[in-house]
Amino acid sequence: MTKTITELAPRAVWAHFAALNAVPRPSKQEERVIAFMKAFGESLGLPTIVDRAGNVIIKKPAAKGYEKRKTVILQAHLDMVHQKNAGTDFDFQSEGIRSRIEGEWVKAEGTTLGADNGMGVAAIMAVLADNTLQHPPIEALFTIDEETGMTGAKQLDPAHLKGEILLNLDSEEDDELTIGCAGGVDTNTRLNYQQEPTPENATAYLIRISGLKGGHSGMDIHKDRGNANKMLVRLLYKLGPLHGMSLAAFDGGSLRNAIPREAQATVVVPNAMASAFEASLAARKADLLAAYQGLEPDLKITCEPADGQPGYVMAPDAQEKALSALYAVPNGVFRMSPDIPGLVETSSSLARVVIKDGVFATQSLQRSAVEAGKKDVAQAVRAAFESIGAEVENDGDYPGWAPNAQSPALKVMQSLYEALFQDAPKVAACHAGLECGILNKHLPHLDMISFGPTIRNAHSPDEMVHVPSVQKFWKYLVKALEQIGE
Repeated sequence: MTKTITELAPRAVWAHFAALNAVPRPSKQEERVIAFMKAFGESLGLPTIVDRAGNVIIKKPAAKGYEKRKTVILQAHLDMVHQKNAGTDFDFQSEGIRSRIEGEWVKAEGTTLGADNGMGVAAIMAVLADNTLQHPPIEALFTIDEETGMTGAKQLDPAHLKGEILLNLDSEEDDELTIGCAGGVDTNTRLNYQQEPTPENATAYLIRISGLKGGHSGMDIHKDRGNANKMLVRLLYKLGPLHGMSLAAFDGGSLRNAIPREAQATVVVPNAMASAFEASLAARKADLLAAYQGLEPDLKITCEPADGQPGYVMAPDAQEKALSALYAVPNGVFRMSPDIPGLVETSSSLARVVIKDGVFATQSLQRSAVEAGKKDVAQAVRAAFESIGAEVENDGDYPGWAPNAQSPALKVMQSLYEALFQDAPKVAACHAGLECGILNKHLPHLDMISFGPTIRNAHSPDEMVHVPSVQKFWKYLVKALEQIGE
């Protein structure tokens, strides 16, 4: 019986994935994985470049007989989202991901797996290392910081690349060819608020929301999963005027591109109003559990005495403004595409909320396949926070990737898929942000396709990759390299 992922087929791909996952690789801290990939290229005797941004480019000559074909860029990103369950003891800075096999799926032990985009990286490594494959000239492009700003793609030096076709290996459905994606922009806010000493004769409570599915705020935003930040605000809204509740602290979400799975708040309530407060909170809790019982079966909402009394709380006016803005800010699907059935056109995700020590700050990510739509939803978020006097900044703006249904590479990939698997692939755009839009700005002549194995729950500790789909993906990639670029 198979016990480790390195025994899975195709062995070369899984072996490289295991080696990659032994290297800590958080976004914006990719020094170790850059060195790992540089050493890998050099160990094969292939020309290896680290550009000014930190992207790694490894070039492999064409197989015999393929020298006149168009050069193909194989592209994937090196960084991964670091998320773990609250009870998981794991240090992303020093430990490698611990993988396990569950039936036909590979998962991690309480953390993100790194299949996004580690499976794409591993497949490219396997292509570079295998001298029996038939392929045109290859330029392997491993970008950095895709998950927190796409700065690797933005700062790429295009002079290092001559390819005419780009295969991006960062899609998550093995029966789908992606030919377009959404653009995105971050909206970050900050407000200094007035504090007051914690009232005497009061009880402090710690309210927690946990057990949500979370997931990728692009690929999963249409699934109506709970956002822990918005849920917690729904619980707390207007409890100040009703029961004298004072908010001492709020901490929800973690990463800008992940749907928040957990949030907690410390509140203080006068002893005389504690019973009424607890009753109101219990009623709101029941409403939330009922609303999400089918979508979020593991949702937990707890209210316990806090460990100690906070020294300060928000002033009532500041608290009312903060909770009102958080309640009002758009979250989830903003508009569905009128042109592509089932595709989210525009969305927003309230990813991070922190209220502590006189500072109220938020992070959110807006996405849209239409530039005007992206600006519109970002403006809606801005308006909610500017209305209470917060400073609002937009950052990390990146373009979408406009679909090209007449792509020559698409026609080859469609025909090949039908021949290999006796079925037609789905041709679609996605609501996630891929680097293709940015890369196309640097290299406007590129003919681009994105595909990959089946991955579920990316950006969450429930992330998993389907083992049979990795086999299918590898077979498809190898055959594509034999046929593409003529």
